[in-house]
Amino acid sequence: MGIFYEEGKRIFYLTTKQTLYQMVVEEKGYLLHTYYGERADGEDFSYLITRYDRGFSGNPNSAEGDRTFSLDALPQEFPSLGAADYRTTGLELTNGDGSFAFEGIYEGHKIYSGAYKPEGMPGLKPEKDEDVQSLEITLKDVASGVKLILCYTVFEEKDVIMRAARLQNDSHETITVTKLSSVSLDFLESGYDLIHFDGRHAMEREMHREPLGFGARQFGSVRGTSSHQSNPFFILCQRGADEDRGDCYGFSLIYSGNFQFTAEKDQYDQTRVTMGIHPYQFSWQLRSGESFATPAVALAFSSEGLTGLSHLYHDLYRRNLSSSPFLKKRRPVLINSWEAAYFDLDHDSLVKMAKEALPMGVNLFVLDDGWFGRRDNDDKALGDWEVNTKKLPKGLSGLAEEINALGMEFGLWVEPEMVSEDSELYRAHPDWCLSVPGRKGARGRFQMVLDLSRKEVQDFILDVMDRLLADANITYIKWDMNRSLTDVYSRARGKEEQGTVFHRYVCGLYRILEELTGKWPQVLFEGCSGGGGRFDAGMLAYHPQIWCSDNTDAINRLKIQYGTSFGYPISAMGAHVSVCPNHQTGRVVPLKTRGITAMSGTFGYELDPTKLTEEEKKECGELTRKFDCYYDLIFYGDYYRLTNPYEEGEGFMAWEFADKEKKEALVSIVITDKEPNDAQRYLRLKGLKRDAKYRVEGLDLIVSGQALLKAGIPVPRELHEYDSVQFHLTEQ
Repeated sequence: MGIFYEEGKRIFYLTTKQTLYQMVVEEKGYLLHTYYGERADGEDFSYLITRYDRGFSGNPNSAEGDRTFSLDALPQEFPSLGAADYRTTGLELTNGDGSFAFEGIYEGHKIYSGAYKPEGMPGLKPEKDEDVQSLEITLKDVASGVKLILCYTVFEEKDVIMRAARLQNDSHETITVTKLSSVSLDFLESGYDLIHFDGRHAMEREMHREPLGFGARQFGSVRGTSSHQSNPFFILCQRGADEDRGDCYGFSLIYSGNFQFTAEKDQYDQTRVTMGIHPYQFSWQLRSGESFATPAVALAFSSEGLTGLSHLYHDLYRRNLSSSPFLKKRRPVLINSWEAAYFDLDHDSLVKMAKEALPMGVNLFVLDDGWFGRRDNDDKALGDWEVNTKKLPKGLSGLAEEINALGMEFGLWVEPEMVSEDSELYRAHPDWCLSVPGRKGARGRFQMVLDLSRKEVQDFILDVMDRLLADANITYIKWDMNRSLTDVYSRARGKEEQGTVFHRYVCGLYRILEELTGKWPQVLFEGCSGGGGRFDAGMLAYHPQIWCSDNTDAINRLKIQYGTSFGYPISAMGAHVSVCPNHQTGRVVPLKTRGITAMSGTFGYELDPTKLTEEEKKECGELTRKFDCYYDLIFYGDYYRLTNPYEEGEGFMAWEFADKEKKEALVSIVITDKEPNDAQRYLRLKGLKRDAKYRVEGLDLIVSGQALLKAGIPVPRELHEYDSVQFHLTEQ
């Protein structure tokens, strides 16, 4: 059905395969939200909106004395500012006369085929031959002439609605926008839990679940990136909702900079959610005739619990976000030089590493940091993108040729957004960095941040990358970013534009990545920001995979990858087998377990193969062959979380991949805590046909899907702490 407007009742119906999103223009012209949830064809939910005379909840002038009509209590589609609604607002601005007011009254709408495209930012794209519809609703502030355009694109088959907003200054004076959310959504009830994913460097996206209490809960980032500390993906779900049951709403911001998410339970037990660019140091002047567009949010609803919601986002981001051919093209198994060599590298040792990695099934060798300028540690030479010929006398091209001759592809690490203070680039262009005049700035790894809001800086980075990619046969780029933004001031802009720099930085980055990935489609770009500091849907539009975390400890990774899986597909998670004792935690974990954990991601190696025994290299080869065998299941199948690492008493972590036809599945188990003489544990599986029979390799069983779903399989008791096992199931 897509999008339908019922003229007589002035109701908008946005319908996907399983959901309905509904709004109504009430008689005074306010756009009210009536329903979002399980599909209900033809239903008018405006009867749910009730009006009462409520103390200290005022009435807009248009109510004409009707004391029951209060915007402080009504479910608005996008809340007005300064019209007696005291809840969280999605818009804050200063009009030309200095007033803080915007009262959005319905002016009109248009429905069209195709997807809305946020200006200068990524958004969701229809697949080939996929029909999508878009709706734009204009709300006008009659007093000023300023217009707010609410933008919706309905991906009917994906059960997803993309929302964004655009503010257009049709007044005769300059206005200043200090907040404009991408989405605001009002619910008539408040019995929800809020799930958010917070953490820190090396422990990103840990899941936190809490009942939504009275008042406003705010989350976000002011670091210039989506950050390690918070993630722009949130879930609002029914109390008691679990992996398989309950209503769940997802909010995923397709943006990589400062963001804010607010969930508010108001005085009348209603819920309001807003999400968009963080108002921190944000100020955007709009002259008459100018407009400002927000990033997009992907909204999804599932009545089938958290797993159902995750599957919607996994399928969406594997198919409707990026144009990279690597979403469908088989990706290589790589080995990265970082934990093997750090800055101590040379041509011969790198070639030797590659040779020793061949029996492990590796087909891509990645040269990490330390190959350029005087880069012997992390406090100098960043930005001097010329090969260090003392380390690499044959240059990148010569190294790539020798790697290619082994039958391997060659990849390279770069960090183009940053510059060391001790570098030729900084000495030549200190004004290219973000810095506040007359003040000594904060440091991070002795790095300064290049001002990507400036076109000449963007062009410089594009030129550097073009030269590197043209000079050698490079088929993979690891794009890193190892510093939060501080001292955000652009020397190229006047004082009235400094509030635009955070956002212009992100748009500048998007411009660079858009041009690079378009010009070099044969290159696989992997994102990184100290690991998972910029793991968001905006970056996934250009990087089909992102280094999940700098923490390669397999046991810690179980939690990190678990949290990441709620909103992002497994095929996006950069995951490697690293050496033990682990470089971050010192933990010792069996090689098999490290491999099984890394298989819940893109799979690769982060170690020195020259220091492995022949037996270890043989085992790595077997792990790679297993990954290759199960590649399609892992990258394109449905992912199921079978256990929760935040619940006590299980003693193990388990997850499953099942193909879309439910004919094949792969179950992985890692023992995380072991006690002597403990109870027998059982694991119920998911994603299988009840009436089918399955062969369970590893248990020598043929058993019904119903039995596996209802009773499960016994977790082998002979496994020790940190041991692991996999079971492959095939329909008979």
